[in-house]
Amino acid sequence: MDTAEIAEITSPEELRELLGEPTAAARDKVRTRLHDLDKEWLARSPLCLVATAAADGTCDVSPKGDPHGFALVLDDTTLVIPERPGNRRADGFFNILSNPHVGLVFLIPGRGDTLRVNGRARLLRDAPFFDEMVVKGHRPRLALLVEIEEVFHHCSKAFLRSALWKPETWRPEEVASRARIAKRLERPEASLEELESYYGPRYADGLYS
Repeated sequence: MDTAEIAEITSPEELRELLGEPTAAARDKVRTRLHDLDKEWLARSPLCLVATAAADGTCDVSPKGDPHGFALVLDDTTLVIPERPGNRRADGFFNILSNPHVGLVFLIPGRGDTLRVNGRARLLRDAPFFDEMVVKGHRPRLALLVEIEEVFHHCSKAFLRSALWKPETWRPEEVASRARIAKRLERPEASLEELESYYGPRYADGLYS
């Protein structure tokens, strides 16, 4: 790529000059405690994106999903996200061990606005409230406890621009299937038939085992 004509922003002042100042409402909407409306949102959200960064700056964003209300609110400044069986990479969790700062985005299907939570996280291997996070007989072996520092609602412009929730815009068949991606990039030794079977209907049977 020819970078000769690229104009890079290199200072906070330059960035602010380009973007302008935020409105008072946008600037001042950040809170440090959960409101009852936030708790209602969390009770209906089935999906959260968890952003982390290690001490060396390497980053990760990991989706966490369960039946709606899976994020357990302990009090106005603390929530807990259970971990379910996965690929065991645990990139975000390893990040947290060296840098506890996390950013969370909670989504509700069909809604363009989101709930954002920033705070400090700890990894728990057990606690009495784990019993409240059992799903289909699965009690989490690990959970992410987040001490809230900032919470606010984010507008829907990104979702409106992307038309994310409009089924008429969905074209999942236009990209390679999960099985074909795995065959090309991850498991070339496996047959496509094996991978299609693995990622087929029975894949959902192992979500909590």
